[in-house]
Amino acid sequence: MGNDEYFPLFETKQAKGRLIYRVFATSIFVAICMIWIYRATFMPMKVEEGRWGWIVLFMAEIWFSFYWFLTQVLRWDCIYRYSFKDRLNKRYENELPKVDIFVCTADPVIEPPILVINTVLSVMAYDYPPEKLSIYLSDDGGSILTFYALFEASQFSKNWLPYCKKYNVEPRSPDAYFKSMPKPAGTTHSTHLASIKKLYDEMRNRVETVTSLCQIPEEVRAQHRGFSKWDDTYTSKRDHDTILQILIDGRNKGEIDDQGYQLPKLVYLAREKRPQHSHNFKAGAMNSLLRVSSEISNGLIILNVDCDMYSNNSQSIRDALCFFMDEKKSQDIGFVQFPQNFCNTTKNDIYGSSLQIISNVEFHGLDGLGGPLYIGTGCFHQREILCGRKYSKEYKIDWKNQNAVNVEGTIDELEERAKLLASCTYELNSQWGKEMGLKYGCAVEDVITGLAIQCRGWKSVYLNPKRKAFLGLGATTLEDTLVQHKRWSEGDLQIMLTNFPLWYGHKKINLGLQLGYCHYCFWAINSLATLCYCTIPSLYMLGGIALFPELSSPWFLPFAYTIITSYTYSLAEFLHTGGTVLAWWNEQRMWLYKRTSSYLFAFVDTILKLIGFSEMKFVITNKVADEDVSQRYEKEIMEFGVPSPMFIMLTTLAFINLFSFAILIKTLLLGEEKIRMIIERLNLQILICGVLVLINIPLFKAVFIRVDKGKMPISVTVKAVVVAVTIVLYFCY
Repeated sequence: MGNDEYFPLFETKQAKGRLIYRVFATSIFVAICMIWIYRATFMPMKVEEGRWGWIVLFMAEIWFSFYWFLTQVLRWDCIYRYSFKDRLNKRYENELPKVDIFVCTADPVIEPPILVINTVLSVMAYDYPPEKLSIYLSDDGGSILTFYALFEASQFSKNWLPYCKKYNVEPRSPDAYFKSMPKPAGTTHSTHLASIKKLYDEMRNRVETVTSLCQIPEEVRAQHRGFSKWDDTYTSKRDHDTILQILIDGRNKGEIDDQGYQLPKLVYLAREKRPQHSHNFKAGAMNSLLRVSSEISNGLIILNVDCDMYSNNSQSIRDALCFFMDEKKSQDIGFVQFPQNFCNTTKNDIYGSSLQIISNVEFHGLDGLGGPLYIGTGCFHQREILCGRKYSKEYKIDWKNQNAVNVEGTIDELEERAKLLASCTYELNSQWGKEMGLKYGCAVEDVITGLAIQCRGWKSVYLNPKRKAFLGLGATTLEDTLVQHKRWSEGDLQIMLTNFPLWYGHKKINLGLQLGYCHYCFWAINSLATLCYCTIPSLYMLGGIALFPELSSPWFLPFAYTIITSYTYSLAEFLHTGGTVLAWWNEQRMWLYKRTSSYLFAFVDTILKLIGFSEMKFVITNKVADEDVSQRYEKEIMEFGVPSPMFIMLTTLAFINLFSFAILIKTLLLGEEKIRMIIERLNLQILICGVLVLINIPLFKAVFIRVDKGKMPISVTVKAVVVAVTIVLYFCY
């Protein structure tokens, strides 16, 4: 292709207003420096004047300043990517690469089979040549119920895929599509819609009935030989042989849809598990899929999605390929990451589940630094790169001459060959989990794997199209949200302590990207400084000890400027990305809650692991909520109904500030001191304490007012009150 004929398959645009933002950020930096000067210059000499509180706040402010700098790194040079699928289709339609799609599930109770197969059906229905598409379901729960649901999905796909193709429907998850209640264009479509919905409802009822009874009917068992595998060597989900079943082979001419078109390959895998062998959680499942798929289909491109992240855009594969197949700009691109979006967030996103700023701001900033993190779902990889290939300028994929895979023999023979690759002992004395595949030994195996890929010389791309590529289920309870963030922050801290980006990535990735990783690796450490700011100002206020400059002092200005401008910008940024004012306020609450519970517990657990007092655990977020919990979630009522240790921490901090504020109000009402004098001296401490009380109103409602099952458990309240009263009384006297 001559230069005069070359049209890029994608373009990159820089964010507007960068100069204005940089001037603004510089002004805040100057104010921060003034705060440091004030702290160092006016530090009290005596303990009774608040010396220790002053020192603790100074240390917290130094940390916040450093972390603020990391946030600026992510906003300094945001870029946006756009693909040109029409050009891709014109140049490569007959040479598109084979794509293997990995869907991972681990528990049929927490992740219901009907949820899983909706995701599977959505990726089977991609607008892509079916003969080049293979879908693998990894079931780490080893459940016959999940296999049954996949078997039902394989039958339903014969009707669903041609329906999607004929009417070009979006989204292609049946459940999501029918919930949207599309209006058919014409009588024929209306009739077809009613027919396909009836088939889906019948399938859904069968799957849910079998799931609830935990029993497969004998007549169903007779329909597929795969059901017998659970009768032979299956002991439990932690002790069984590899179960590998190719439900749709793609070579069999009888495996066609009701319009006569070929169906994509569909494979079920429950890798071998034994109690004496570590299974390495999701990373182990992904590595087994990599090896098994290399024997069955060997697609050059790998897409992995979580079982609850259905495809919302049938063009996503082609979007990603624009970044892999550009003739001039794709040589160093290792993976393409789409954002993690959710379909069940409420209008004001009560739990901050949408990750709005991360998805719409920070990851665009990471892209400008060399590429986003690999977040474990909605990500397209080149197979060879995911398996450990290092970058070299000479390396270039020949898309026209793709590697063929040996598929000789019957399905039984192919399954037997591939099963060996998913055994417990296959990885012994190998580089799997180290230099090949996803890395082991970390709670966020995806992030550390992405870091390793980038350190081998590859870059990543962040693509955030207008129509979301994937939609999943966000947490619907506060506990699930906090537990999820505990796992994320704990894993990120492990990366910081073991493969610290500032030295692991030295001379491998640029400094800006190293700092970008640090922004997330330091999540857990943020808990310490936040905990100090949530307690010290309020408690020292009880004794009338001022820790900030007086209202009339010129030193008050840098504090006021930093607070006002930072929060004003934060609100403007949030609104610009599509949020609401109330959603921003909820985000501030969740920012506080995560830092004083999830991140704090993650920090403590990580330290305990380092000294050998704890082991790594992988906690799966519940994808099923009780009906009353769901109703409260839809009404945006926070859920506190379990006696979680993290709730004790949150409630204790809330009561410390409530009691401190109540004592302050009492002092003002009784006129023990002049109101003007108190406000003059303790202005910012009063503000901090008041805001902390205000932001905890949902928690106080759960303690004092609510009577539903989502209220705060009495045991949590009692423990929190005892601790809070003890601390407040100590500082009062």
